Formats: sequence, structure tokens, C-alpha cells
Amino acid sequence: MPLSTRQEKIVALYRSHGELSIAQVMAHFDVAAQTIRRDINNLCDANMLRRTHGGARLLAPGANQPYDVRRVRNLEGKARIGIAAAAMIPSGSTILIGIGTTPEQAALALLHHERLTIITNNLRAALALSTRSTNRVIVPGGCLRQENPDILGAEADAVFRGYRADFGLYGVGGIDNDGALLDYDKEELASREALMSSCRQSILLADAWKFSCTPPVRGGSLLLQPLLITDAPPPEALRDQLTEHTKVVVA
Repeated sequence: MPLSTRQEKIVALYRSHGELSIAQVMAHFDVAAQTIRRDINNLCDANMLRRTHGGARLLAPGANQPYDVRRVRNLEGKARIGIAAAAMIPSGSTILIGIGTTPEQAALALLHHERLTIITNNLRAALALSTRSTNRVIVPGGCLRQENPDILGAEADAVFRGYRADFGLYGVGGIDNDGALLDYDKEELASREALMSSCRQSILLADAWKFSCTPPVRGGSLLLQPLLITDAPPPEALRDQLTEHTKVVVA
């Protein structure tokens, strides 16, 4: 989005200080609090700042938006993807479920299944599927990631690698124009790779928004994935590169 002159100056101010309250920004520009709040809300929506209690902080380059913001973005499309994925998985299966908001929707769609064994570092998925008494839910130890309901790191990766699951459901941070799969940090990439190597059938879940996201860490290619479930056809330039190796299901 194009920034106003004041919004550009607000971003410069945050680059100098990192984190500021509404009152501090208001005093610097000598304008009403409502005006500053509106500017900061617009900058947060543009993924340049992140809201904090009473103010905001500069969003680190390549950082993702907060989970609860991403969770409701294109929620209908993500729910359709989750339902399509769940329809491919029979009761009694062993499933690895990765981090992210679209795998969470797949977990919710799996609530009608019975006798599942779920191994996941996605705590929203774990809590949802634990409500079924016939399910067995396994989560790794480790440190809860700030602002995300998930656990990343070597311990979590080792848990994935300790199983041979029937299915693996995973997302990515973005998909580039050449099909490169992208994530926001190397721990996310390592988690995805551990999951993909530990299942018989891996299923990439990615809504159309991911085709416009370009996080910095590269690992793998859509052109080498056996199955993609999405809510809209991939961009035409990318569709032209896809081969029969990759099945694309549009939910």
C-alpha cells in the first residue's frame, strides 16, 4: 500500500527505536491519538509493524504476521482445503500434522474420524483432535514459540523422524513464481523437512494467499511435491511448470 508522508516518518521512527507506545508516537508528531492509532493500524495491516499492548514494534524483515491474524485470513478457503484433505484420510490412520493455520483447519475437519494416531507440533491441532476419545495424540517437548501455538527445534524434529506415518499434512510460508517452497526461518524449514521425510503420503496444504508471500528461507520445490491442495488454481506461470508428478486439487 502507498504510505502517507506521516506514515513513512512513523516507520522511520520505529526503525530508530524498535518499540514505542501510542503516546510516544503521538507526542513526537503532535497529532491526535486517534490519527496515530489509524496510521499504526494501517502499518500493521501492511506487515510493517506489529501491535503490542499500548503501542507497536517494528516487524523484523521477513517476519510473519501473528498467528491469530493469519488464522482468520481466507478462513473459508482454508476450511475447504482442510475438508478436502480429511476426505483423503481413512479412520485408523497415523498422521503427522505440521505448523500453521491451514493444517489446523485440516485437524478440525478430521474430528469426524476415529482411531487416529496424531503426531504434531501444532498445539491447536493437538488440542482439537484430543477431544476424540479414540484418538492418540503425541506432541514433542521443547519451547513454545512466541506468538505461535507450536513447538519447533531439534527435539520436535526428532519426534517426527521417530515415526513412519501414513499421511503428513504440512503448510509453507510461501510459494515463489518458480515453485520454490519458502518459510520464515530455518527452524520452520527443518520441521517441514522432518515431517515430509517421515510419511508415506505427504500433502501440501496452501491457500491462494501463499502464492503472493515471499518469506526468505528456501527449501524444496512445489514441482517435486506429490500432492497440493489449494483453494484456487496456482498462477498461470506456475501452472505451466507443473508436471504430472504433482497432483493439484482445488477445493
